[in-house]
Amino acid sequence: MDYSKIKLVVSDMDGTLLNSKHEVSRQFIEIFKELRDLDIKFAVASGRQYYSLRERMDAIKDELIYIAENGAIVMHHEKQLHIVPMEPEVVHEIIKEVRELDNKYLILCGREQAYIESTDPEFMEPFLNHYEKYKVVDDLMEVKDDLFLKFTICDLSGAEKNSLPHLKHFEDRLQVKLSGKIWIDFNDKKAQKGNALKAVQEKMNIKEEETVAFGDYLNDIELFQHSGYSYAMENAHKEVKAVATHHAGSNDELGVEKVLEKLLESLRSTGA
Repeated sequence: MDYSKIKLVVSDMDGTLLNSKHEVSRQFIEIFKELRDLDIKFAVASGRQYYSLRERMDAIKDELIYIAENGAIVMHHEKQLHIVPMEPEVVHEIIKEVRELDNKYLILCGREQAYIESTDPEFMEPFLNHYEKYKVVDDLMEVKDDLFLKFTICDLSGAEKNSLPHLKHFEDRLQVKLSGKIWIDFNDKKAQKGNALKAVQEKMNIKEEETVAFGDYLNDIELFQHSGYSYAMENAHKEVKAVATHHAGSNDELGVEKVLEKLLESLRSTGA
């Protein structure tokens, strides 16, 4: 692989850059600083909200490009570069339908914060791992005065087998993505990580062949479609592995960091 032309690295967070404890490694921080000094941009792309991403990347939070809410919003230096909200009427339709399914927790993801109705402990633990700013409300249908970027279902019994089959019919109008074992995300049809990455590339005059991407779940496939080099993690979903051009070690084996170390070694050897 010719690393010499790389100008942008984009990585998913959970299951990819973060380990199983939802932590970023010390090695990554040091690698990032060297990439920065070589003028290689770094973007994190996640289903997480922007505020959660900044909290997780605290040590370098002001230096990253953030593709948040599955690509519904892109932030850089606290400025909005790209946004694709959902129609409130469609969101209300999903809420009504999901409420007919048993034991599902609902999250309405706004531009300003997330909104939830339940504070059950079994739900709050995974929720708080992904959301930093939120408000508990009596009824999601009554939330107003915010842009809706994403609607998420938390299905602790397993999203792919239990909830997704009942909701796939929304795919003709929306992005419906399995973003983890317990998560299903709904976004506007144009809101996905690939389109957000394309917007970043256009604004920064970076080509697809100058981009390397890392991911592990189905909402990362669109990143690969706009990257010259794509890495599926060892722990990735089988469909993600099938479309990636390369494979990396697992998120608990510093898979991203080891590939980036090779990139840096290659650039050092060429005097970049």
